[in-house]
Amino acid sequence: MNRLTPTRYQPLPGETAGHDSTVVGLPDVHTLRQVIDWLAGGLLERDDHSRVLLLALLSGEHVLLIGPPGTAKSALARRVHQLVGGRWFERLLTRFTVPEELFGPLSLSALDEGRYERETDAYLPTADVAFLDEVFKANSAILNALLGILNERVFDQGARRVAVPLACLVAASNEWPDDDGMRAFQDRFLFRCDVSPVADASFRALLTLLDRSDEPPGWRLGRQVAASIDRSLRGVSLSDPLIEGLVALRASLRASSGVVSDRRWVRAVRVLRVAALLEGRSQAGVEHLPILRWMLPATPAQVAVFDDWVLHWLGVDRTLDPIWLDRAAQAFAQQLELEQSAGELAFDDSGKLALARQLAGADSAALGEGAPRLSAFSRARRYSAAHIGARVAQISAVIDRVDHWLQGADRHARDLATGLSAGVWLSPTFADRAVATFHESVERVRAARERLIVAREAFCSLPVNEAVGGLGGDLIPDPVDIGQSA
Repeated sequence: MNRLTPTRYQPLPGETAGHDSTVVGLPDVHTLRQVIDWLAGGLLERDDHSRVLLLALLSGEHVLLIGPPGTAKSALARRVHQLVGGRWFERLLTRFTVPEELFGPLSLSALDEGRYERETDAYLPTADVAFLDEVFKANSAILNALLGILNERVFDQGARRVAVPLACLVAASNEWPDDDGMRAFQDRFLFRCDVSPVADASFRALLTLLDRSDEPPGWRLGRQVAASIDRSLRGVSLSDPLIEGLVALRASLRASSGVVSDRRWVRAVRVLRVAALLEGRSQAGVEHLPILRWMLPATPAQVAVFDDWVLHWLGVDRTLDPIWLDRAAQAFAQQLELEQSAGELAFDDSGKLALARQLAGADSAALGEGAPRLSAFSRARRYSAAHIGARVAQISAVIDRVDHWLQGADRHARDLATGLSAGVWLSPTFADRAVATFHESVERVRAARERLIVAREAFCSLPVNEAVGGLGGDLIPDPVDIGQSA
């Protein structure tokens, strides 16, 4: 069985499916927004968590919520169950929890017949949606049994492997695990989301929050919807810019000691394709990169680093990287400083040191301790016209490239804002941050352009060696090393 693709439960002959659909086919964008609003309704600062849970549910994945008690983790899980229907299972785990509490007691009738089986009715193996609180306090026997349910949607019932109808398991913990074994178990949850108490800015609203009384939306996740997603996903591809971004992201994670398994990469990319499909697109693009913040980083600190990276990636038109442009402007400035400070011996038209001829008529007594040193015979270095022209041409080429980029900057900003805001899975705040980052990049590019213009004018003002006249290929310098733009 391929463990890289979530296994969806198919009811056995004569078995009643737990979660029936009221809508056949894929939900449209309007429906998705309605469901997200309902999931987050009556809760503060839980919009992103609602997006996570809905996307995980539609992708056939499970979710791990990490946060202190009283942050609506279980409330969100119960709302997911309302979207699915069927059987609900919930347990608070402790280090004393035994497998019978999750998987059911041993079947005495089966034991009489020599079979080691459990009475699973009303326990986790028969649940459509489940919530396990303090999941990291479970012992190894429970964790081992959970792996089959999480990865393959199967439960070992004695000598048989039985399919389970689990649509989504939401696990929770008050803190991130610090044990290596538990961290390995944590990796089995593709979606990992930090749940913090409301911020100070929302505290007043929290105090006056009213209990919700609205009914669940008419849409339900049924087996027809899940099957339709699986069928339609074959027609969704990855755009070249997205693949480029994923390659760069993997390199960035490796550089920061972030280890992401091949299995997680494959499953995460599948979720990006599901996200694009549900938005009515035939291709996942760079606008879906931020979704990975819920799947690749393993800790809140790593999430912050990821956000900075993806904001830079989205907020920079890849045809011109402001970081590269800053370095190019700095390289030209350093080369200019070297050439401005360079000196040479000062010869007159006859080929003699000009200052030596002046000193020849001086009084011999004046040539004692007060005589000028050799440096007095030097002057600022003069350059051929070819040398200066080459420097000016190289800077002008960069400036022309910048001007061309700036002409399309407004269009790129509009396209970026449109692409991010049209999506379902990103908060408007994140989209605004990406657009603001791009505008900061534009200002950074403009500032670098001004520095390039100053450097070009300074190169034009270098002393010219009229005797050389600017002829000869040997007088043309090597270009300034400005690297390659990303």
